[in-house]
Formats: sequence, structure tokens, C-alpha cells
Amino acid sequence: MLADRAYDADYVRAAVTQAGAHAVIPSKKNRTHPIPHDADAYKHRNQIERCVNRLKAYRGLATRFEKTADAYLALVTLAAIRMWL
Repeated sequence: MLADRAYDADYVRAAVTQAGAHAVIPSKKNRTHPIPHDADAYKHRNQIERCVNRLKAYRGLATRFEKTADAYLALVTLAAIRMWL
């Protein structure tokens, strides 16, 4: 799970570990014992977040206007193609 510094709490890390995932959360500046994280994986969080925000510019994607999963996936694909061009 990729998250930002706001989610740097022991109970969040414990819940992620209990769910069977690996937490990639940088430690807050005021943590007495910083917990190491995968910096390369964390860099991709910003790219993913920017891409999702660009996709949300399409009203149909942001409001989940499409009823079926196939139609929604088609809309995501068309929006991604339009962003790429």
C-alpha cells in the first residue's frame, strides 16, 4: 500500500500488515525511530496520483456514470488515449 506521511501511524501499518500487504509509507519528521520505506516505489505514487486526477477531469469517470464494468473500462481507455494524444 502506497500512502503519504499523513498515514504514518503504527495502527495503520499494523492493519496493512495484517491484511497481507506491504506498507510503503515514509515516516513523519517527528518520529523518534524512522521506519525505512522503498523510495523507488514511493516515487511512483505521485505519478499514479497525477494520472488519476487527470482522469477525474472527465465527468463520467469521476461520478461513475457508466453502469457496467465494461462500459466504465471503455471510458477509462478512451480517456487515457485522449490524454496520450
